[in-house]
This record gives sequence, structure tokens and C-alpha cells, in this order.
Amino acid sequence: MTTSAATPRLAPETAAFYTAQSTFSDPGEMAGLFADLPRDVGELGRIVRELMIHRVEPGFWDVPVDEQRMHDDAETRYVDDILRLITSRSGEPLSCPRPYGERFVGICRDFTLLHVSMLRHVGVPARLRSGFADYFGTDGFHYDHVVTEYWDDRRGWLLADAQILEPVRYPMDFDPLDIPRDRFLMAGRAWRAIRSGAADPATFGLPPAGSALTGLGFVAGNIRLDVAALNKVETLLWDVWGSSASETAVEEAGRAIADDLLALYDQAALISSDDVPFEAARELFVTSDELRTPRTVTSLTLFNGSPRVTLR
Repeated sequence: MTTSAATPRLAPETAAFYTAQSTFSDPGEMAGLFADLPRDVGELGRIVRELMIHRVEPGFWDVPVDEQRMHDDAETRYVDDILRLITSRSGEPLSCPRPYGERFVGICRDFTLLHVSMLRHVGVPARLRSGFADYFGTDGFHYDHVVTEYWDDRRGWLLADAQILEPVRYPMDFDPLDIPRDRFLMAGRAWRAIRSGAADPATFGLPPAGSALTGLGFVAGNIRLDVAALNKVETLLWDVWGSSASETAVEEAGRAIADDLLALYDQAALISSDDVPFEAARELFVTSDELRTPRTVTSLTLFNGSPRVTLR
């Protein structure tokens, strides 16, 4: 006799938490733009994809995009401000695809934040997840990336990537609305693989392998971002705090991490891997000065210096 898998269940308090908007995902006074959104995860992802372009894509695809937007748009922290920029360039409904030259020019975090905002608006529990994708190349490198994790009533938490919902540009051998968890490694899972010796830290981060933007320190930074996002603090990816706030963008490859921080990130990696214990993630964030996002962060922006920014 065979038995079917139990239907997954999301605790009511967890569902309520991830359905409510955060300070970052709240459309605010722009919420009227969401009035006629579909509830389908894929349709919402398609809308997001056709409103945005990643700031590296114009160079790869040879499409015209204003260079100043490539510098400025991705510094936009909050969904209401993203929507203001989008609607200032076109008065069409959000469901109408924009020409590349009229799109918001962001990064993976922006695709994901807007997707999560729309999902929360229509009542689907959703959250940002920081980690590393292997599907942007064939060289075994794990690229710094952010995707959507959303709740499916039949299967539980699934991963989606709105950025790659353009099959001609991003031909994938998997469904972008159901990313295999060995193709996108949560930051905590990547940390554990490196710490166990099963993965090379030089292949995690931003290419080329072995640069200062790879390694265990970079992965630690992603764990900090992921734990914050699990607590609905969805900062820019170059906002830093804790032990990294007085350092460069990331700790140099090979730089020693203090034993107490190693132990903390070992704990955080266990909590923030694929199966996240909600209460433990909340408690870890609230009780750790290293992981909890302060009101004022250092923004290691590529174009505007390293300002101190006070969050809303």
C-alpha cells in the first residue's frame, strides 16, 4: 500500500507575517497600481520582468538604456519609489510591457522585491532569499543572487526568479517558477557546504573566481542579508552593518573571521537554509547585534561613495 505525501501546512502566524507588506515592499500611496493584479505567481513575475531590466543586460543584449539610470535606479530602496520611477516614464498600466528604454534599471533584488510586493498584495505569503545561483554560467561558479520564495498550498515553499522569466534571453532547463534547490543555494546552505569542505569558497560571490568579491566573508554577508530578509528587512545588497560596517564591501578572500563570528554564522546558516524555523529566525535577528539591521547602515554603493543611510 502506498501513501501520498502530507499536504504542507503554514502556521497562521507565519502566513500572516509573510503576507503583510514590509516597509520596503509596501506600495503605499501607489497601491492603486496593484488594483487589477492577477493572483498567479507566473503572471506577476512576467509583469515584473517586463517593467524592469537588470543593469548589466543592456551591455549583454545591445539594447539602449540611459546610462545615468544604470547608476541611479538600483539605489532605490522602497517599492513605492520604484513604482514612482516606472510610472513617471510611462502612464500605461503595470500589465503593459515597457520598451527597454523606459524600464526601471535595477538588479536581482529589485525584480524580487517588486515580485514579493505583488504576491503579498494578492495574499500569497512571499519573502526574498539571498544566496547563489549556478545558472548564469557553465563554469561551476555560484553567482551572488536574490530570488522569491513563495508559499504553494500543495507543495510548500517554492523558489521563483522573475529576472529569468524571459525564455529567449534566459533559456533554462528548469521551470523559473520552481527553481531546484541545488541550482540556487541559500546563503546558509552555501556556508555549510564551504565549512564542511564540500565546496570551494572561491566559487561563491561575484566573478572572477578567487577575487575579493568571493569567499567565506562574502557568503557571511549574504547570510546577514538573508536573515534580515526573512525578518522582512529587505535592504539594498550593498547595505552593510555589524562587523562588516567598517570594512570594505566584503572581507577579502581568505581573511580570517573571528571565532565568535564563525560560531554565530554557523548557527545562522543552520536556521536560514532551506527549511526555516520561523520563531528561531525571528529570535536570532532580534537578539544578535551582528545580524540585526540598525536604523542607520553604511551603503557601499558603486557610484555614490559610501554614505551612511538612515532607513525609514
